[in-house]
Amino acid sequence: MTNTFAGAYLDRRAELREDPDWANQARSDGETLFVLAAGLAQLVSLEKQPEIAFLRAEHPLVFGAPDSSLTLLGWFRGRRCVMVDIGHNSAERLRQLLPAASRLEELRPLASILPADSAGLLAYVRALMYWRGRHRYCGVCGQPTAPLRAGHMLSCTDASCGATLFPRLDPAVIVLVTDSSGERALLGRQATWPPGRYSTVAGFVEPGESLEDAVEREVYEETAVRVTAVRYRSSQPWPFPSSLMLGFHAVGGNQPIRHVDGELEDARWFTREQIASGIPMLPPPTSISYRLIETWFDAGAATPLAQQAGVGKWDTGRS
Repeated sequence: MTNTFAGAYLDRRAELREDPDWANQARSDGETLFVLAAGLAQLVSLEKQPEIAFLRAEHPLVFGAPDSSLTLLGWFRGRRCVMVDIGHNSAERLRQLLPAASRLEELRPLASILPADSAGLLAYVRALMYWRGRHRYCGVCGQPTAPLRAGHMLSCTDASCGATLFPRLDPAVIVLVTDSSGERALLGRQATWPPGRYSTVAGFVEPGESLEDAVEREVYEETAVRVTAVRYRSSQPWPFPSSLMLGFHAVGGNQPIRHVDGELEDARWFTREQIASGIPMLPPPTSISYRLIETWFDAGAATPLAQQAGVGKWDTGRS
């Protein structure tokens, strides 16, 4: 099963980013779908089934948008699709021009109720907007940057500098650790989480470190458990704010659990019976953490995790 935000939802057509006339072509194509974004929020329709509120080229927020605010995303559901950064508009202008029954909303609380391909597209948009917003100025000389390659590259406007910037991801490992019997899973919680919430161990990959090395280090730093048999499972784009989650399974030793770096408030081993009873509360099904737990759980349970009525899950909310 494909993780949330992943999959072949978009034909990126990267070769078209080199066409200097791409924006005019997008605006003149009556079938082009425009996705509006302001900061880390995107325009969605909340009538009936939540969905992206696509606009056409003639809408004032698209028609009046400078080409520098556009980014070619690719072809979505067979149509050209373009992101429009509308953050330069005033709040009053947005209130006047946004279509009825549409709002600028954050993706996280909508991810599980949007169509899967729409959730993936908005994850892409969110990641690009995060990158754009944090690289308005050159990190080498401090001069403003300007978009090139249909919005997929930022270039320093000082010709004597000429630095170029591309979207970057922060690789992070996330691991479901089981004991040697395979009957218990190691989960931890941070002090800032509401009571009862637990998740798999995760952390960012450091420079000069392989993914396997990062798994071993993170598990030890957070729990003092030494792991072996590190195996890659799957990955998930996670645009909160700009990560790529790389999921693993590993087998832990029998060392006592302790908190080496103080990042976790608690960590403990949980059986399938405890998880099925609602202790602990699991991450939302949209997360790769839940998928890793689910894969392990289903391998040794008569009833799949998704069909366990007593399982508790985090409330992602709408805030």
